[in-house]
Amino acid sequence: MAHTWTHIEDYRSGDVLAHDELSALAQVWIEQRERLIERQSYRDFEEKLLREWSIETGLIERLYALDRGITQLLIEHGLRSHLIPNTNGSNPETTIAMVSDHKSAVESVFSFVKDERSLSTSYIKELHGLITKTQTHVEGIDTLGIKRRYPLLHGEYKKLPNNPRRPDGSVHEYCPPEHVASEMDCLLEMHHSHAEVAPEVEAAWLHHRFTQIHPFQDGNGRVARTLATLVFIKAGLLPLVIRDRDRAEYIKALEDADAGNLKPLINLFARQQRRKLIDAISIADDVIKSRKVKDAIEHAGRQLSLRRDTLIAEWESVKDTADMLRSYAESRLKEVANDLQREMIGVLDNCNFFADGAAAEDERSGYWRYQIIQTARELEYYANTQTYRAWVRLVMPGTNTSELLISFHGLGFTFRGILACSAAWFQRVETEDGKREVRLIKSASDSMFQVNYKESPEAARTRFKDWLEDAILVGIRFWQATAM
Repeated sequence: MAHTWTHIEDYRSGDVLAHDELSALAQVWIEQRERLIERQSYRDFEEKLLREWSIETGLIERLYALDRGITQLLIEHGLRSHLIPNTNGSNPETTIAMVSDHKSAVESVFSFVKDERSLSTSYIKELHGLITKTQTHVEGIDTLGIKRRYPLLHGEYKKLPNNPRRPDGSVHEYCPPEHVASEMDCLLEMHHSHAEVAPEVEAAWLHHRFTQIHPFQDGNGRVARTLATLVFIKAGLLPLVIRDRDRAEYIKALEDADAGNLKPLINLFARQQRRKLIDAISIADDVIKSRKVKDAIEHAGRQLSLRRDTLIAEWESVKDTADMLRSYAESRLKEVANDLQREMIGVLDNCNFFADGAAAEDERSGYWRYQIIQTARELEYYANTQTYRAWVRLVMPGTNTSELLISFHGLGFTFRGILACSAAWFQRVETEDGKREVRLIKSASDSMFQVNYKESPEAARTRFKDWLEDAILVGIRFWQATAM
């Protein structure tokens, strides 16, 4: 038996699981949301976000197969069957019908929250009916071990066990059918008592405990992700998108939660929510469709005057924090350079390790734009080197010189109270004509570090120290692998 079913357990209030960084970023979003949601650019963003959620929630379950290019086409241009190639026996119409069911379910969550309804078992059954509307059957194994197709019960609890057998022959045991109703009542009673729990913690807890019960024949994962999304929407945040490329991490996090460690699932949810919040906050201002330059100038003046005083305060706060973090990073990289220098004397012929940097007011602050933009593309955000720019770097010699660049810069087309920091590793390779060319640009972190005006400098510094140490370790490993 891979996992034996037990009654669900409540959230342990003594555990420190919330992400203060997400809380500060959420405050930025909630503060700015009212002036953003009226814009067409935000409405377009929200519609694409719902399409992405609807597609990805089925990809994770292997209900259909779509490559990244087709997924992006559907997100950008709408849920249209003619955008899906009719290959490998797939049915584009059926795929779009299933995705549309998912979209109807997540749209119902917005209405549910707007109407201030309390989560109930009847609404969860309603969600299941919406999510599985097109799905008619589910595959299962009978008592003789024979694979069969059973009619799917829409919006009804399971009547037979649905315990999957792993490739190694072990069984993951979910709640027996006769206990489902009482376990679901218990789940909601606990959920309603969690008024002060951070949304990323509650979303992960509710998602995991629901999947422990597995109350329906099929569609439990999709319903669980919808419930997690409901928690975030109710907190004024955005739908939770777990992408197919994060599937392995997601499954591992659920297995860790089965073993009593909810932290990895909370971390995953917090990271994905942070990514979408930054995307939303970074939405560019709508372009005024006017043939008259004068009208456009007057509109820009009115908009800027409304935000001027607030922007100044936000800018000074974020800039001061970024300046402090850059200064800390330069000091830390110089320590690392000195340590490397001592260790590599006699090992490398060229042992000139060093660190330097440029503050925002330094004329050299505009260096490394190409590396910054390439790294931002890898991490899927827009780096604005006009808003703010400062950097530090660690230079590591070898057959080809390696550099670890820590860059502070603007985020998005317009300043909205957030600055970004990225870690880029790259090499300088000597070409045949004696010149040194930049190659092999890689991100040295799995996400950019964000600085916002709602977070205290002390809290930002605490987060940054861990982020920077991880980036330094990655940079040294890259250098070590290519130094000789």
